[in-house]
Amino acid sequence: MKTDTPILEFIFRNYKNFNARATREALLAYIRHMESGGKMFWSLAGAMSSAQLGITLAPAIREGLISGLSVTGANLEESLFRLVAHHGYKDFPDYRYFSKEDDTRVLEERMRRVTDTSIPEDEAFRAVEEIVVPMWKRAEQNQERRFWHEYFYELVQTISPKIFQGDPEQCWLLAAAEKNLPLVVPGYEDSTFGNIFASYVAAKECDASIVKSGIEYMVWFYDRYRSLSEGAGVGFFQIGGGIAGDFPICVVPSIKHDLGEDVRPWAYFCQISDSTTSYGSYSGATPNEKITWDKLTKDTPMFIIESDATIVAPLILEALLEHRRSPDGARKTMERLAAAG
Repeated sequence: MKTDTPILEFIFRNYKNFNARATREALLAYIRHMESGGKMFWSLAGAMSSAQLGITLAPAIREGLISGLSVTGANLEESLFRLVAHHGYKDFPDYRYFSKEDDTRVLEERMRRVTDTSIPEDEAFRAVEEIVVPMWKRAEQNQERRFWHEYFYELVQTISPKIFQGDPEQCWLLAAAEKNLPLVVPGYEDSTFGNIFASYVAAKECDASIVKSGIEYMVWFYDRYRSLSEGAGVGFFQIGGGIAGDFPICVVPSIKHDLGEDVRPWAYFCQISDSTTSYGSYSGATPNEKITWDKLTKDTPMFIIESDATIVAPLILEALLEHRRSPDGARKTMERLAAAG
């Protein structure tokens, strides 16, 4: 029987146990949270933009399924690269068998390999540099200070669509910029354009003060979190670990213990990670550990999906999109499959 919710049906029909069950239960709790009027905040570690997560992430943003983001500087800029330099990317499906000489040839071809794909140096880094550097210099002349993502929000909305190579409907940065979505980029210095910015600061062509600091990001995020957590609350959906995840989730204990103010806890938590729990790993820490840091509570619906986010996240996003676009059909599908056992 053909339905309007084939991915949702696939998950609820087939995902019965183990990580599959965790995926299904996390999806169901996400749906229930959204149906109650709740919001969801996402964090992106890894190289999700190079892996083209924007194919499902961008429409999810446009459909209101994601109300805020925390991303690495790499994910921020790589969403833009996929928009303006998509045709220049080169894939290396046999990368596991590469020798050092093979990767040296990739370097000499002015490609920067990210697992099985690569970012073109000239079409991506240098082409964007020509656009963003004048923005930095103009900000200095006008004595303006902005957050890192605000420069990229302006950039992605002002560049001519004539130079687009990727599908703008699949650019999550463009979708987020159009909605002016709350976004934090902790540790943006650890990115290609963070390094490029540092070089212009070292050459005294730009002043470091034109970009607001990570501390200012947290202060700004205090108010954003208070707004997001109104009503049914805001959940936290985490891909990977590291600073992209730990920075924003800390807003709750910081408001509570450092500011000494009442704050609503995160209303949901899910992490997709293939990291193991060992030697103090943050990426591999179980959700329960976060209770001890007052980031989550014993009552928070929490899920850990130990799998590859490039496989799991698009499935969850597509199922959420199906539910948003056909809520009645999705409800009937879930009820029918639940009754079938």
